[in-house]
Amino acid sequence: MIPEPMGSHRPSPAPSFPGLVLLTLLALAPLPAALDAQTPEFRDVISLRGVGSPVISPDGYAVAYTVRTADWEANEFRSEIWLWREGATEPVQLTRTAGGSSQSPAWSPDGRWLAFLSDRGQGTQVHVLSMAGGEAMAVTGVEGGVGRFVWSPDGARLAIARTEPESPESKAREKLYGRWAAEDQEYRMTHVWMVDFDPAAFSPLEPSRVTGDPDPEAYTVGSFEWSPDGTEMAFDHRPDPLINSGVHTNISVVAVATGEVRPLVTLPSSQSGPRWSPDGRWVMFSASHPDTTRHYFLNNELARVPAAGGGGEPEVLTSSFDEMVSPVAWLPQGIVFTAWQGVRRRPFLLDPASGRIQELPAGPTSVWSLSFSAHGRTVAMLAEDPTSLQEIHRADTRSWRGERLTDMTAQVADWPLGTSEVVTWTSQDGTTIEGVLRKPAGYDSSRAYPLLVDIHGGPTAISRPSLLSGYVYPHLQWLSRGALVLEPNYRGSAGFGEAFRSLNVRNLGVGDAWDVLSGVEALIDRGMAHPDSLGAMGWSQGGYISAFLTTTSDWFRAISVGAGISDWVTYYVNTDIHPFTRQYLRATPWEDPEIYATTSPMTYVTQATTPTLIQHGEFDRRVPIPNAYKLYQGLQDVGVPVELVVFRGFGHGINKPKEQLAAMWQNWQWFARWIWGEEVELPLDVEGEVDHQAPGR
Repeated sequence: MIPEPMGSHRPSPAPSFPGLVLLTLLALAPLPAALDAQTPEFRDVISLRGVGSPVISPDGYAVAYTVRTADWEANEFRSEIWLWREGATEPVQLTRTAGGSSQSPAWSPDGRWLAFLSDRGQGTQVHVLSMAGGEAMAVTGVEGGVGRFVWSPDGARLAIARTEPESPESKAREKLYGRWAAEDQEYRMTHVWMVDFDPAAFSPLEPSRVTGDPDPEAYTVGSFEWSPDGTEMAFDHRPDPLINSGVHTNISVVAVATGEVRPLVTLPSSQSGPRWSPDGRWVMFSASHPDTTRHYFLNNELARVPAAGGGGEPEVLTSSFDEMVSPVAWLPQGIVFTAWQGVRRRPFLLDPASGRIQELPAGPTSVWSLSFSAHGRTVAMLAEDPTSLQEIHRADTRSWRGERLTDMTAQVADWPLGTSEVVTWTSQDGTTIEGVLRKPAGYDSSRAYPLLVDIHGGPTAISRPSLLSGYVYPHLQWLSRGALVLEPNYRGSAGFGEAFRSLNVRNLGVGDAWDVLSGVEALIDRGMAHPDSLGAMGWSQGGYISAFLTTTSDWFRAISVGAGISDWVTYYVNTDIHPFTRQYLRATPWEDPEIYATTSPMTYVTQATTPTLIQHGEFDRRVPIPNAYKLYQGLQDVGVPVELVVFRGFGHGINKPKEQLAAMWQNWQWFARWIWGEEVELPLDVEGEVDHQAPGR
């Protein structure tokens, strides 16, 4: 549709769909100030160390956790295990894994040993360290490695998740006929095995299978947990490990001594993550909505059943709580879970007897993982405030007051970080939308700034106020250069309840664009954003919304589409999660081709005008690369400036340091060209010399 002439130099209200109205492309804004001399280089940002996986000792006086670092020579992110002890002057590094990582620490019930997973040689195996000192020793040495492990309550055994090795038949077939597979028909099951823990043994012990009766091929096992007395294990399982079989997950209990399995929860929807009550009478689990055609955007529930079985329908415990929940632990005080509340990730305590739910007064704004001491009196947390990086904290659960054990934030103490705050606006249909607005240090309210919009994925993810953000988008450098960054929590985002998450059902892209464009307009109306210097970007679902904006508006000077969907039919027949599209669009493309067309960026490609960078992983199964090629060819055909970058060997995410650096540089170059009118060359190391004229190495 040909746009109407505009009488003002700012965007009009967001367009309705279908019947799109394109807007006049605006002139380039004046160049902002140069980068602050203290602005870190891209490599510095990627190299920041980060903490995770805190586990507190049974007595509450020590906390083990992981620290992730970038190994630039190996082009890998590595993790090692560190230990904080009460009374020690500072934490100490426990593991040093040559050519690999150590992760998933877990204390023995008596606190004398720390077990962990490490890829030191024969795949990922369970290792242990004595807290009295000494070298780590391997507990397992199974073919294919170990995926997960759990200590028995008496500390004498470990249950491990082991995926079955490749069969002799499969090896023989490959030798004769090469590598091929029938789609959805070839996979290997995972089962629970047992290994005795013998501190006197200095070689890995042979495990024995636990779950396999009556039919070892009847299911594959996910998570599992010992009963308090150690005689049984509850575990979730599904018919096969195919990603779309998760909706058929059920829960059973196995008698450890005999291997006898009895079903516990067998409902049509998914039940997973079993947790025993401290007295062993109940098993709690996470249950998806009984309507298995909408579980991508409806609330899950916490429910319980008698551990002995025969209790009828499960008792739902969180029906009054309007958000997705993540169970953490069942303590004597009650059930602890976490959930988003707006842009804050908070812990909650549920009394299963009364159904009462209370938010726990944990000090930090957002809490991701919690680990409790033996009696639940002390907790270790991975947590964050808007003015800190993620840190490890310890607190007394009677007051939830405690101390921060790490200081990762010191790494950025001298960086010009700017500020982040929550802003709200009204979308085209009257819906209230929140977003995170990042402002540069020294922000001046009397002037309008270039605005770069970074749209999160999911769609049930969320953007939050934090000290740093960006992934492959150089937020920090843009802020230092003198720009605003807006991260909208568009309809479908977590944290605002089930009804809000459902607002983009049969409205994908369309309603999302309303939310993004109305947020941009609000900042222009407030005199904060310059209407002539607008850019947008996003990865995955954020890449899809960016692609939709590319073909349905000309508000932006430039757009970057990361692993984005360009056509829902193309996506539907290629992705590894076909139900996602059926659930959000409420039909297959053969049943309702119109809704697939209305919500697809390619439908409107002949109206596109915005210069677009496309970044995509070569082997992306979640958003397969035909989406990128289709948008690339379509934009070329209509004469829109476009570049496609394919990350060879990568899937849906860019998870190696060097390629993250490359992706960040590409986005810096693209927006420098189209927002600031600059041509930036990728710095190269030629004969040992590196160009340091821009923020990178």
